[in-house]
Amino acid sequence: MNSLPDWARAHGEPLFAARIRSTPEDFAVTEVLGYDFSDDGEHDYLFICKRGANTEWVARQLARFAGVAAKEVGYSGLKDRHAVTRQWFSVPRWNAPDWDALEIEGVVIETRERHRKKLRRGVHRENQFRIVLRGEGYAGRADDVSTRLQLIRTAGVPNYFGEQRFGRDGGNLALANEWASGARLPRHKRSLAISTVRSFLFNDILQQRVVDGTWNQVLDGDTVNLDGTGSVFDVDGVDDDIRQRSADLDLHPTAPLAGDGSTGQAAYVRWPDWMSALAKARVEPAARATRLRVRDLEAHLEDDALTLSFALGKGAYATSVLREIAATG
Repeated sequence: MNSLPDWARAHGEPLFAARIRSTPEDFAVTEVLGYDFSDDGEHDYLFICKRGANTEWVARQLARFAGVAAKEVGYSGLKDRHAVTRQWFSVPRWNAPDWDALEIEGVVIETRERHRKKLRRGVHRENQFRIVLRGEGYAGRADDVSTRLQLIRTAGVPNYFGEQRFGRDGGNLALANEWASGARLPRHKRSLAISTVRSFLFNDILQQRVVDGTWNQVLDGDTVNLDGTGSVFDVDGVDDDIRQRSADLDLHPTAPLAGDGSTGQAAYVRWPDWMSALAKARVEPAARATRLRVRDLEAHLEDDALTLSFALGKGAYATSVLREIAATG
């Protein structure tokens, strides 16, 4: 199995077909850290605009220029290569690099700051997106688009892992099966295989809640997520306060990220080899929100393009929003 399922949508069939990433400028991402810098310390923080370059490659170029090991360069999240993205990197100042002399194709330093600590993974607050969907005959669908976007604003979207999590054409699934069969893999490939397995199983579980209509409802016994944070807690009984906070998108239901000892899901029965491999690797179970809040959603519609802008919290995928509007290719 290398192809991905077309997981169930919450808000109906796509309104139209669309192309994304026709040019890198059609997919723009800006990272927001959400905290202040100390203005001193041994780390330079560089806010970099990159076009057609992936995060890890840029980090290696910065390390080479600064004369430090690649592992010393920090960044919070991986950003798309086929896009124009703005994100922060931290680099030690040990060798006093002259950043004005930096020349990397497709890379521009827009802002420099100083801070006492290295930038760690997953610490940013949100990503802001500007995405252009291109096709034909869009202007005649203005009312449909307006209705769909308002539904997304008020109800959110299913928090699926995006297709990029699974590699081109779902190619990481082959690696996951290889790992589950007992193959010895390099550390980074083993980590990728585990992430692929857990993400696929989560999406499978979430899809069932979308089909059941419970993806956005807190049920008795659910673990819930406090919006915008990693905080989760169990709900023994759903009262009016929980219902209201869920309706306000302040609390979200969660579904499990599978690990050692995970049980009780139909997806686990369908994929026994994966579950056995997770248990053998002693992967710790976790939870992820089933619903994704879409902030500041705005749109501009033309006959051949729909331009969307919105913000998502860390760990969320813009493609999970787009698939509720259009079938993209």
